[in-house]
Amino acid sequence: MALLHPRAQLVPSKQELIDGWLPTRGWWDGVSRTTRAAFRFDDPAGEVGLEGFVLGAGPEVPDLFVPLSYRAEPLEDAEEHLVGTTEHSVLGTRWVYDACADPVFAQVLARVVLTGDRGGDREFTDESGAHRVEPTSAQVRGDGSAETTPEVTEARPYDEGPVTVVDAGALQLVVARVLGEAPVAAQHLHATWDGGSAVLAGVR
Repeated sequence: MALLHPRAQLVPSKQELIDGWLPTRGWWDGVSRTTRAAFRFDDPAGEVGLEGFVLGAGPEVPDLFVPLSYRAEPLEDAEEHLVGTTEHSVLGTRWVYDACADPVFAQVLARVVLTGDRGGDREFTDESGAHRVEPTSAQVRGDGSAETTPEVTEARPYDEGPVTVVDAGALQLVVARVLGEAPVAAQHLHATWDGGSAVLAGVR
């Protein structure tokens, strides 16, 4: 589990990065949204930050799903998937990517979905110096039951209407961008948050 820095400042903020990136997406409807809930995945190597955002603007429009990955160095051959860079007051410059193009996200997503695992908690040190572990505002869990999963070393995403398909070697992942109907897949990633639920992704 990665140790978070809840009092750190990010310039620009995650929301500002998302706001600037959404207009470049064909599945965006032009409606501004704010974060309704978020969850985290843990990188087994502890190097890459992985976070998923459910974005909403009220009951009149569908929620959107945007997963991001945070890296200390640029991801090779992924310039077109760069959401932006941000200055973290503790960690320094972070390169922020559409996580659908990040092999680490693809590997963890596949494992969580196929094995029936869940997302990570928020682990941090509070102002008193105490170590704390809290649930994220969105809870996610896979519905598979496999004991092992294939190794994923690549992630090549492309959009198909309201979903993003990710070719990941032996696996194909599908990530819902516009939430509503579950994407067609054999196993899925289910999310719940205060006031809502949705299927976010799957493995075909």
